[in-house]
Amino acid sequence: MEELNYKEKNVWEVYSEKEIEEISKDYIPFMSRVKTEREFVREAEKILKENGFSNIDAEGVQSDKLYRKFKEKSIIIFLKGKKGIEEGFNLVTAHLDSPRIDLKQKPLYEDGKLAFFETHYYGGIKKYQWVTIPLVLRGVIVKGDGTVVEVDTEKDNYFFSIPDLLPHLGRKQMEKKAKEAVTGENLNLLVGSKPLKDEKEEKIKKNILNVLKELYGIEEEDFISSELSLVPAGEAREVGFDKSFILSYGHDDRICSYTALRAILDIEKPERWAVVYLVDKEEIGSEGNTSAQSMFFEETLLKFVKDYASLLSIYLKSSVLSADVSVAFDPNYKEVFEPKNTPYINQGLVVTKFTGSGGKYHSNDATAEYVGKVRNLFNKEKVVWQTGELGKVDEGGGGTVALYFARKGMDVIDCGPAVLSMHAPFEVASKGDLYASFHGYKVFLEKF
Repeated sequence: MEELNYKEKNVWEVYSEKEIEEISKDYIPFMSRVKTEREFVREAEKILKENGFSNIDAEGVQSDKLYRKFKEKSIIIFLKGKKGIEEGFNLVTAHLDSPRIDLKQKPLYEDGKLAFFETHYYGGIKKYQWVTIPLVLRGVIVKGDGTVVEVDTEKDNYFFSIPDLLPHLGRKQMEKKAKEAVTGENLNLLVGSKPLKDEKEEKIKKNILNVLKELYGIEEEDFISSELSLVPAGEAREVGFDKSFILSYGHDDRICSYTALRAILDIEKPERWAVVYLVDKEEIGSEGNTSAQSMFFEETLLKFVKDYASLLSIYLKSSVLSADVSVAFDPNYKEVFEPKNTPYINQGLVVTKFTGSGGKYHSNDATAEYVGKVRNLFNKEKVVWQTGELGKVDEGGGGTVALYFARKGMDVIDCGPAVLSMHAPFEVASKGDLYASFHGYKVFLEKF
């Protein structure tokens, strides 16, 4: 009766080490240089052009390989299929944003003979993880005359840190709950200490303003029209004596965005239209015009469809993988997991029927029929996959963009690799699970 048991597979025992290492070799430097949603869109556009994709908005475009970006923070990619779009499409959607710390609109101040930037964190972080580590600023500043200035202090060799209290004076701090030990208002970035000569007041602040004027040609008011984010400094790296892991900022969710992009590039002519939609703002509830709830998705699809009623009919025939990472079982914290229904590192893509929290609140819950179709495709194409959910039922939970596409009537299921240390400044993913993600997204786009 052994053949009746459900058996999970290990990526390293199914895929060749050569194919796993090949994609890892490209992914690691990609993640080292791409740390914001804007940087991903810019890099993706470059890669798409190199592979024969054309911008939908360019005049006179006639192509089966198309893309369109929106406000430099989201991008949608089309590969036309053998069948017309009226037969529906296969969509893989992932998000480009990751938890981070943003600057406030009036950030610069001087206190205690030091200069700081005020900040406001973005997404779900453990604030204590972000103090004392090397940080860099990435983003854009729009000057008073409309000029856009790109900022990447890592490239310019400027690094920063958020100070913490020493243990000798931190007795009361260490008695607090972890989420209260470092408050949001104390995540102030140390940016300088040299005074500007011949000034009577705010000598250090004025010196920093002089440095910023020299570096980027900006004035203090220009911060008001900026998007500047603090992200961890440093490169993505191989981890372990066997080098089976990748340590990087932003696996959640750029590991899914990257493999979805790679997957559509690797397809010649799918049966149905293949679509990859990479969005912003998932980490703060998918609000905003560059998020999964934006009308940009409909507005773009209407370029191929005669009217909105036809589009609604197409939605009902379309299928979606909500490509987002899942939690990997961590034996150091067994108490929050339910081992039988928890994803594990090296067991491939995690097919998650529902997310949300508690009684499945705020989640998509895929139908048994759709789960069966995805499962059968992955088995037929020898994709390494597993199933799982986000911890014990009453322990917590989390959401993805799946429900926003389900609302349109599309079949949707969450599907992504499991990672360790999710939402930390540096997360851990398996090289083998990276390859399984690429493999799964490719066969879905090409053959579902």
